[in-house]
Amino acid sequence: MIELLQTLNFGRIEALRIRAGQPVFDPPPRVIQKLKIGADNAPRPETSHADFRLKSGVIELLQVIALLGDGEIRSIEVRCGLPVSAEIEWPQGTTLPPAC
Repeated sequence: MIELLQTLNFGRIEALRIRAGQPVFDPPPRVIQKLKIGADNAPRPETSHADFRLKSGVIELLQVIALLGDGEIRSIEVRCGLPVSAEIEWPQGTTLPPAC
């Protein structure tokens, strides 16, 4: 999941299925890249590091994925390799987590 965010750098990940609190990549989610004209659109440099500290936005997204259990994240907006917003389809009857 983290590698996908960093490789995308700018754009959206759509229709990411979640099972047992883990992202499922079969079938793969839709990945929409936003190209910045005249800018460096390469993956984040962190993709080449074996170890690095996670930013709070990534940690928060991973916590939401774990809370979701089974469901779908309709869209994750990615900027600079980090999630900045997400649209989540919670299963009916789920108690939604408190607002962040």
